[in-house]
Amino acid sequence: MADRYQKKNVFVTAAGAGFGYATAVGMAREGAAAVCVVEKLPDRLERVTAAIEEHGARAVPILADLGATAGCEAAIAQAHEACGRLDVVVLNHAAMGWETPFLELADEEWDRDLQVNLTSYFVLAQRAARRMVEQGGGVILMTASIGALGAGVGFAPYCVTKAGLVILAKVMAVELARSGVRVNCVSPGPADTQRSVDLVGEETMERFREGFPVVPLNRLASAQDIAEAFLYLGSDAAGYVTGQNLIVDGGLTSQTYNVPD
Repeated sequence: MADRYQKKNVFVTAAGAGFGYATAVGMAREGAAAVCVVEKLPDRLERVTAAIEEHGARAVPILADLGATAGCEAAIAQAHEACGRLDVVVLNHAAMGWETPFLELADEEWDRDLQVNLTSYFVLAQRAARRMVEQGGGVILMTASIGALGAGVGFAPYCVTKAGLVILAKVMAVELARSGVRVNCVSPGPADTQRSVDLVGEETMERFREGFPVVPLNRLASAQDIAEAFLYLGSDAAGYVTGQNLIVDGGLTSQTYNVPD
């Protein structure tokens, strides 16, 4: 377990906080040779770079805006230039606006979510996959969401883009299987992350941390819970797993309903 990423070069977007941070640091801890970390916030980039280097891995900090195709291409190009090859790519960045009723949703909000949450994933994954085919294989992982499985009221573009990622991963997995490239998604459920704090506020999050009964396990996911899914799927232990969407939600989507009191 401790050396699952020995001699591997990895690439993680939105690596400065939450799932991305836990995943990038986890891969460094488990022996990665180089960890390319992509962020748009310099202070977060500095933090994760330092944490990776503490584990003896080489950190490759990449400051990029993945909301534009040019930024995506530049980030992948910079990583390849620094490392020569990428063995595992984890696409984890996302845009998520405030809760907005469908009838009031602005075109600009829709376009932004599609660009950041879907189009940028296509660009990054395609450019990475082309190099992986040439080098004889690799792994591409994407952060989807349980929002891909049903309605999140007020979050139409987010749910639509996450559902699109699940299908994109399946298409890629089938088309690239004979080239040795595996592609999978991880779909987190409710989690204790900075994004959650931004959405509901610190006071509400403190209450949620004490218990979250809507989830059968009665708690929010930690960033490490989600990172462990990525660490498994990116490793050789998951060598026969491709085209899947691993749901990590404490049992939330397994239940139907309870009879109301």
